Amino acid sequence: MDGTAPLAAPRIASREDWLAARQALLVKEKALLRQMDALAAERRTLPWVKVDKLYLFDTPDGPRTLSDLFEGRSQLIIQHFMFGPEWEEGCVGCSFGADHMHGIWIHLENHDVKFTVVARAPLSKIEAFKARMGWGFDWVSSHESDFNYDYHVSFTEAQKAAGRVTYNFREDDYACDELPGMSVFVKGADGAVYHTYSCYARGTEVSGALGLLDLTPLGRNETGENGNLSDWVRHHDKYEDAKATALCCAKS
Repeated sequence: MDGTAPLAAPRIASREDWLAARQALLVKEKALLRQMDALAAERRTLPWVKVDKLYLFDTPDGPRTLSDLFEGRSQLIIQHFMFGPEWEEGCVGCSFGADHMHGIWIHLENHDVKFTVVARAPLSKIEAFKARMGWGFDWVSSHESDFNYDYHVSFTEAQKAAGRVTYNFREDDYACDELPGMSVFVKGADGAVYHTYSCYARGTEVSGALGLLDLTPLGRNETGENGNLSDWVRHHDKYEDAKATALCCAKS
């Protein structure tokens, strides 16, 4: 047994009847698509919150601040990865999500969006697991900072003892030391860092570069003459950012 549920008995129809049913469903699909576009537009109007606290992350290049993680881009997406200090490997669900990033982070980073994974595990464990998985994106440790606690994906001993934590914007029963999430930040014209968006639980099931771009303040940012991805997407070995391209190709 492979765990696959048996198919329901199919409804057999003529090609004409099938086409009529498909066209009816297409109307609903297009309506949902327009709703998703409207939701993404509303997301871009959310207010920004200035990040005043200094967060330091352990990276292969030494300690870095949240501002440093942007690496010259104006927007930063962080995947909060479930990988606690005592764990021997990362969460399988977070790893599944990270697998989707393997081929697309290069496109984000050449479209003014830095993607970085953050976990509380020490950097040595992160580097070993990252190498095992063959991932090329940046991954840093927040082990010595309050970052995970402040963004509600890790929980203090006091919270665990109380049995209640804040997760996904509501108070709930404590269930696990680490939980998944994504947070988006932007660097303003004043050089300050602002928090613009976070999502948790099933809200993090965003696969593909376009879905991630829809979480950012600038959205897909397709402002060229074609008004679509052809304005900015290139084969990943044709971007001007040679360093990022070399990293991507090395992990392919």
